[in-house]
Amino acid sequence: MRLLALETSCDETAAAVVEDGRKLLSSAVASQVDLHAQYGGVFPEMASRQHVLAVYPIVQQALREAHLSLDELDAVAVTRGPGLPGSLVVGVNAAKGLALGSGLPLVGVNHLEGHIYAAWLYRQDPPPAEPRFPILALIVSGGHTELVLIRDHLHYERLGGTLDDAAGEAFDKAARMMGLPYPGGPAIQQAGAEGDPQSFKFPRAWLGDSWNFSFSGLKTAVLRQVQSIKAQRDALPVADLAASFEAAVVEVLVVKTLRAAERFGAASVLVAGGVSANRRLRQEISLRAPLPVHIPPLEFCTDNAAMIAAAGSRRFAAGQRDALDMDVLPTWRLSA
Repeated sequence: MRLLALETSCDETAAAVVEDGRKLLSSAVASQVDLHAQYGGVFPEMASRQHVLAVYPIVQQALREAHLSLDELDAVAVTRGPGLPGSLVVGVNAAKGLALGSGLPLVGVNHLEGHIYAAWLYRQDPPPAEPRFPILALIVSGGHTELVLIRDHLHYERLGGTLDDAAGEAFDKAARMMGLPYPGGPAIQQAGAEGDPQSFKFPRAWLGDSWNFSFSGLKTAVLRQVQSIKAQRDALPVADLAASFEAAVVEVLVVKTLRAAERFGAASVLVAGGVSANRRLRQEISLRAPLPVHIPPLEFCTDNAAMIAAAGSRRFAAGQRDALDMDVLPTWRLSA
């Protein structure tokens, strides 16, 4: 079974072909990061316009790299939501056109489900071991920070999520306060590599026994610290600020995830989403977890179409077929 998938939920135009829901045959991504960096974040209207320009060349590139034509595929999958409405519309309409022109079935995929199934992807044989159920998944990205219990394929129970900023948003905003470029995650990781994570005692919001997250207090603490330092001297100790901020975010993510894994009897832990590319997060959760931890390779952490193909393959095998009047769902939740 071979699926072509499209992903245009934010500022990456991506297409990929995946075989049997796991083996990557091709993956093409057109990034808009440099375009949006001047604004310190994604400019939605500009993002959707760039998707229009890039989507079909990216599809052609993915098919070319897979050495396949449309008539050799089984279905077309596409991100239906959540995401930026204008960006989603471009991808969904492109997928509809491909499905209509080729006669292939259409499968709409939840973007967060795609991040989860990125953990099943691989390039070279033999395939890596699959995560064992039940799985405690931490989905952590620019727009989402959620803990999800997965008892079986395609069955999700949302335990908690962010009450304000997602972790990725907090990275972007803290980076801006420190004078670092967008996107904030890689910039803070790089800046903090030589810093002391104990330099500043930034707060951790544990929220009692809740499985929710909150990063607004941490963001405010960073702002006040930066303002205080600037009032006393010219130069910010950016490395120490970045390392201390990163340590605060990672500690909360790791501790709450592992507590939830123990509480719900998980057999494995899965970390997915753009922030799962963070080096400190990958190291800390792997070191502290008493059970197997699955984190996708770096190329599948940030938005890509291969993960949509992986999730779409599961949906397709389960019998999902979507009509050509399928609409986008910008606020689509993975589970109740």
